[in-house]
Amino acid sequence: MWWSEQTEDTKNKVRYLTQNGQLEFVNAGWSMHDEACTHFEDMIDNMMFGQQFLLKEVGVKPRIGWTIDPFGHSNTNSRLFAEMGFDAVIFARGDWQDSERRMNESSMQWLWRPTFNHLGKRSQLLAFMMIDNVYWSQEYFDF
Repeated sequence: MWWSEQTEDTKNKVRYLTQNGQLEFVNAGWSMHDEACTHFEDMIDNMMFGQQFLLKEVGVKPRIGWTIDPFGHSNTNSRLFAEMGFDAVIFARGDWQDSERRMNESSMQWLWRPTFNHLGKRSQLLAFMMIDNVYWSQEYFDF
């Protein structure tokens, strides 16, 4: 794992950058939820393991969820993200009809309230669907 191969100086630089708001970790699961991690107990364990690691080693708790595959942006996953204290979720590869409708309506961002009738506003988070259903960064990020 990358972290274990770094010098203490590099680790301290990462800690500094995150504490200073110059570097942010998103999601922080041990892996990203996909077809190998679809049951809610697996999602929770996956996120708990990764987030405990980040909190212990870097001293940060993620606020934004990220799912690049369609397997992670279910109501269940969004509810879990909200209950983990996330403020937002970003995902790619949405249903083509939903993506097309949202593009036409300029509604690629919305306030997602999974299980709102049961949990109210404590389960809401900002959702953002990426424009292109791709595995690489958008042009405007200028990597």
